[in-house]
Amino acid sequence: MRTRIATAAVVLFGLLIAPVHKATAVEGGAGFYLLGSTTTNAGILPPPGTYVIDYNYFYSGSTDIAFDRAGLILDGGIEAGVYGNVPAPLWVAPNKVLGANIGFLMLIPIIHKDVDAGASLSLPPPFGVTISQNIGDQETRFGDLVPGFMLGWHHGNWHFKTHTLVNTPTGFWEQGNLANAGFNRWAIDNAAAFTWLDPKIGLEVSSMAGITYNWENPTTQYKSGSEFHLEYAVVQNFSKQFAVGVNGFYYDQVTGDSGPGARLGSFAGRVSAIGPVVNMNFQLGQVPVLTNLKYFREFDVENRLQGDSGYVTVTIPLGGPAN
Repeated sequence: MRTRIATAAVVLFGLLIAPVHKATAVEGGAGFYLLGSTTTNAGILPPPGTYVIDYNYFYSGSTDIAFDRAGLILDGGIEAGVYGNVPAPLWVAPNKVLGANIGFLMLIPIIHKDVDAGASLSLPPPFGVTISQNIGDQETRFGDLVPGFMLGWHHGNWHFKTHTLVNTPTGFWEQGNLANAGFNRWAIDNAAAFTWLDPKIGLEVSSMAGITYNWENPTTQYKSGSEFHLEYAVVQNFSKQFAVGVNGFYYDQVTGDSGPGARLGSFAGRVSAIGPVVNMNFQLGQVPVLTNLKYFREFDVENRLQGDSGYVTVTIPLGGPAN
């Protein structure tokens, strides 16, 4: 009898792992593009010069797991906390290409993750036992380096920008680790954005749309689907030093996960979020410092964690004027 229970536990415990993965579509639960990072001033590339942008990203989220079929009952959940510091040097060239300024940047993520998952599996008669498991990982590691380039056009109150970002599998990744900082896969994100900013009335309207294409993780043979993201902001500038408004994002995985490693089949994630945004600019000696604070509350979530995220972003020009 004990052997039968142990055998059933091994077989059925696979059902525990399946919903954990299905709760977080896209391998690892998130794409490399940080949702909400480009809302206000989305279409504005700063004037020629050298800049240091420092993104500080916070996320806290969770999801529940529930399964009840033929007397087999599974209950559990996942909780995750993330802090990322992402320095991003940016150089905007003095010459134009296709009538646009061109900029080159490198995102250098340092990620702290704390992830816990737990579940209990109740077996029906004749077994009549409950199996419980809790797993968790906590890491502070370098993530994948992300080089990119941008093109920016300016026409009166209208500003337009495109970007291409490439995720390189250079960061920490370990098979089975819930708190990986890297993704162990190549990916590319292409996006286009606009900003309409009227300096007379101080009103800004910005939006950006992009899509991320993921290559297969060669270790797990898991190919994450393509990811669409749309971000927006409506901001009132009360002076050159202070602005406040609302911003948000919408994310939709437009193709399902696939590959030999996607043993659960093809499924996709979706999430929306909205919250306040504040821009505050000040002088640090003779150096202008641009700061941006954002908060997002997620809703309409499918196959992803649900929670809250935020940014504190600081931009400092090292050479050339700040925008």
